[in-house]
Amino acid sequence: MTAPATQMRKEILEIPVAVQRLLDNGGADVRGAAAAMRDVSPSFMVSVARGSSDHAATYLKYASELLMGVPIASVGPSIASIYGRQLNLGGAACLSVSQSGKSPDIVEMSRMARAGGALTIAMTNNPDSPLAAVSDHTLNLHAGPEISVAATKTFVNSLVSGLWMLAEWAEDAALLAAIQSLPGKLEEAVQIDWAEARAALGSRNSLFCLGRGPAYAMSNEAALKFKETCQVHAESYSSAEVLHGPVSIVDGGFPVIALTAADQAEAALAGVADDLAQKGAVVFATTEKVSGARILPRVRTEHPLTDPIALIASLYAMVERIAASRGINPDAPRHLNKVTETV
Repeated sequence: MTAPATQMRKEILEIPVAVQRLLDNGGADVRGAAAAMRDVSPSFMVSVARGSSDHAATYLKYASELLMGVPIASVGPSIASIYGRQLNLGGAACLSVSQSGKSPDIVEMSRMARAGGALTIAMTNNPDSPLAAVSDHTLNLHAGPEISVAATKTFVNSLVSGLWMLAEWAEDAALLAAIQSLPGKLEEAVQIDWAEARAALGSRNSLFCLGRGPAYAMSNEAALKFKETCQVHAESYSSAEVLHGPVSIVDGGFPVIALTAADQAEAALAGVADDLAQKGAVVFATTEKVSGARILPRVRTEHPLTDPIALIASLYAMVERIAASRGINPDAPRHLNKVTETV
């Protein structure tokens, strides 16, 4: 068997195993945090994160609002770390997402949230981290060591861990079953090759990534991965926003990746994808509801909220191949470090 060409590729292929490890070992943490959420019954939540972790928080925002009707707002860590302000978060919950759990601004904001009356939950791959120490509950991601600078399996496990906690809080049996079946679905997803989309990108250095609802978070993560691993200028938009100005830069052959789950937003996103195709863009969409855009193969899971997790696994496989084809080492992107500690 041929060894993976890059560490990133190896870690992408480990995603199903990492998720299974989380499911096997994370239950006590998840159920404890969910019970605390049930006791507090927050009327709103805040999230604290940066980079890929912030995209995970965006996904959990949509999941919470769709499942529980409880809104989540992202708060800027600098409010605590730079400006030294205290927010009134009595009766709220705070979700902090950080793979390393070491970034000073994330830690300080989480400390402030707890002091302000919030139930604080840390999601981290390092349960002995400073972030875990200042939080009421810690969800260990159980992703295992991640060496490549580009986060892949830690991002996916952040999604699964947070969604699992929300599903336990909601006592949603169908979603809980879908989460347990994810490893097999992800095994299929990481093997998908979006070769036609890779070819369409060719030597172009700009593209749009689109999403709507929970899949919008995956669009954000996709754009980041194109930038950091492929040195391609990618911008993420909600399909509800892209026609309000950004569409002006679309020309003949402009590449667009449109990510959608099998949910209520699918038809709306498909319509925008077809509209962009009519304007000359080369649009690839993860839905069969399009007529002018090209259909990407995708793995559907057993629940609309778990569909986006399979989509990002396939997207990761694509960007790693693009980086390799351009002679770029995705394991060590220029100017980047594995752990970024901001104040």
